[in-house]
Amino acid sequence: MGRLRRRACVALFLFTLFIFGAMMALRTLKSGDGFSDLLPDSPERRSVSSSPAHRHGKAGAEAGARAGAGAPNIGPEGNIFDDVHIFYYAWYGSPKADGKFIHWDHVLVPHWDPKIASSYPRGRHVPPEDIGSSFYPELGPYSSRDPAVLESHMEQIAASAAGVLVLSWYPPGVADDNGEPTEDFVPAVLDAAYRHNLKVAFHLQPYRGRDEQSVLENVKYIIDRYGDHASFYRHASSTPTKNLPLFYIYDSYLTPTESWSRLLTVGGAHSLRGSAYDGIFVALVVEERHKRDITSAGFDGMYTYFAANGFSFGSSHQNWKALKAFCDDNSLLFVPCVGPGYADASVRPWNGHSARNRVNGRYYETALRAALDARPDVLAVTSFNEWHEGTQIEKAVPKKTAARVYLDYRPHEPNHYLELTRRWAEEFNKEKETWLL
Repeated sequence: MGRLRRRACVALFLFTLFIFGAMMALRTLKSGDGFSDLLPDSPERRSVSSSPAHRHGKAGAEAGARAGAGAPNIGPEGNIFDDVHIFYYAWYGSPKADGKFIHWDHVLVPHWDPKIASSYPRGRHVPPEDIGSSFYPELGPYSSRDPAVLESHMEQIAASAAGVLVLSWYPPGVADDNGEPTEDFVPAVLDAAYRHNLKVAFHLQPYRGRDEQSVLENVKYIIDRYGDHASFYRHASSTPTKNLPLFYIYDSYLTPTESWSRLLTVGGAHSLRGSAYDGIFVALVVEERHKRDITSAGFDGMYTYFAANGFSFGSSHQNWKALKAFCDDNSLLFVPCVGPGYADASVRPWNGHSARNRVNGRYYETALRAALDARPDVLAVTSFNEWHEGTQIEKAVPKKTAARVYLDYRPHEPNHYLELTRRWAEEFNKEKETWLL
């Protein structure tokens, strides 16, 4: 009897250990989990530190119509969907096309705390063997201006079924801290998108001195210069009944709500509403308090951008249903942003706590399922090619040098994340049809 009791205890212990292990494995995929205890696949994230007066849509059923649910466009690579957006960066350069490497030689960003910074390497990457990315692109450290590269990018985006390329944009003569101005390259992006039946929206980036007056000038410039292009994206709106340009505003919370309201509310000192430059303006939601700021400012929607689940309130999958309900109540678009993972140690070696393991695609699919469960108006992918942050779905290949080993998509092929995106874009539009019944 004692022997049987001991065997039963051992069996119970082993069963308990098995259940605990299974729960820990499932935890890596659970929506809302911050993944803070997981290591990345191997060694960017940008550091972030009343009723609306005017809206272009209504909550509930009208939101689906506003986003053009249902009928896909057909391009050379198959069906594409205008309610699936993907963030795109045209800031890369190579010696052959640009005279030097741009962005691939990204600086190693020091931590803001000098004590912590002293523990990590400094300097910058030395392409082509050593680039500012944890992954290595199939096209090598390319130039965004290379026509063959641009054509390949459009083919890949269309293959993913994303119908709207969201182009990171700075005003003429302005660039990010690690790059060169790229505004002169916008026409080439629009033309290439047109050849693949894609649309282009603009992702307005922050710059020194950005305020409502400068954004007003930016919007006028973009619409005057590109508004008549066949690939310029206009989003369906129901009030008034016409399509309007859609602009994503990165780091919108850095500008005071009062400034935005002068631009985005009827009667504001610089109001765009009802003018030839009216549009649909989508703000970045990072903290929970930003929800009310966004409505007070007169924005038309909110997006989450960051690919690291749990990094911010907005990027946490568990908050998306509540955010969508808030947006419905306030006639706002809700755009959850999904990413395949996050790995920015190549540019921020101290930022391991923000890393998110791809888990061979399961992390991406978990994010996509969470986004669809929120029944969003638009689904966005972060990103096509933000290589510094390891959020890209562009084709990557295995690469090993004497100094480092890059991550890759094995055991899958280089197009694995393009295929996953297409599968879920089709699922999104299939489910969307049922939401409107």
